Amino acid sequence: MSATSGAVWGRGEQQDFRSRVRGTLLGVALGDALGSPVDGLGLDAIREAHGPEGVVDLVPAHGRRGAVTHFTQLTLFSVDGLIRAQVRRDTGAWHPPTDLHRAYLRWAATQWDWGPDERRKDDGWLAREEWLYARRDPARALLAGLGDDTMGTLDVPKNPGEAGPEAAARSAPFGLLVGWEPQLVVQLAVECAAQTHGHPTACLAAGAYAVIVHGLARGDGLDGAVQKALALLAVRPGHEPVSDALQHALGAVRQGMPTPVRVEELAGAGTAEGLLAVAVYCALVGEDVRHGLCLAVNQSGPSGAAGALTGGLLGALHGETALPPAWLAELEGRPTLLVLADDFAMEMTQGPALHGPAGSAPGWLARYPRGASEVLGRHGA
Repeated sequence: MSATSGAVWGRGEQQDFRSRVRGTLLGVALGDALGSPVDGLGLDAIREAHGPEGVVDLVPAHGRRGAVTHFTQLTLFSVDGLIRAQVRRDTGAWHPPTDLHRAYLRWAATQWDWGPDERRKDDGWLAREEWLYARRDPARALLAGLGDDTMGTLDVPKNPGEAGPEAAARSAPFGLLVGWEPQLVVQLAVECAAQTHGHPTACLAAGAYAVIVHGLARGDGLDGAVQKALALLAVRPGHEPVSDALQHALGAVRQGMPTPVRVEELAGAGTAEGLLAVAVYCALVGEDVRHGLCLAVNQSGPSGAAGALTGGLLGALHGETALPPAWLAELEGRPTLLVLADDFAMEMTQGPALHGPAGSAPGWLARYPRGASEVLGRHGA
């Protein structure tokens, strides 16, 4: 795989990129926080509990408003793994899927342990954030796929029958590798999806989602980013369910006013390609970020995944300042999200000033250690 290109970033470009990185991560978290409290409820039950328009504001879950779940947690560890991959590249070790797998195992440890373990010297700062040790109903496939140290690969995937949306919902950060060629973004997302969701459709949906975010982060419009994704999918075996779902989403835009029924039709059985279609559709037809997210979550399918996927697209498209301020004010983990977003943007735009042949910033290597000797605590599914 190719690393970020050596292009020199101007200050304005750096600031725009940072806004899109922040927007993407915060957007995923807002969609997760909005949708997860009504996850799995039928539309009638959502309306009965929250009024005829359904959920239009953050509602309490896990003891507070604005609580996030494993969708956000894993997205954060995706970012952490990508930064670590860049830092480790100086050592000559360059295999991003392995660095992502180590990051996901650090997340798995948060699900088994009571809190941070100071003995794990290679954890870095993110795994020491105590709020991340909350267990928020992670899908069984995630715990099973990361229940031992063996990394799932495309040849030998974990959970080969699992087609759920969880792998796609942690894949927005791959799209923020704006210096990478699009086909490499697809490949990385697909390989990393196979670590927990080995069904070809789940893997390709993750790749398609990542490369749509990639187009948005590079300044494309959403329709254009989807068209590029379709072209990249077309050369991959087994792409038809994902390509058909994306085409369905584009076609639904021309069918009149958006309704929950249309969103549910796109979601289908709640598998990865259906939730990807929901996200694309809601991001295309939403009048603004709030409307797009509400449209995504007020339906009978997996509302948390739909919200997280939609939020990632809207945040990458519009940047952080388009997100609803009142929601951001209540969002769990916002300080962590912002610090990680800024670290990622700094690594991608100014990495050589942080580490390299000429010397490394000790503080940066303390935050993102190069060591590979993770001690991973208990495992199990």
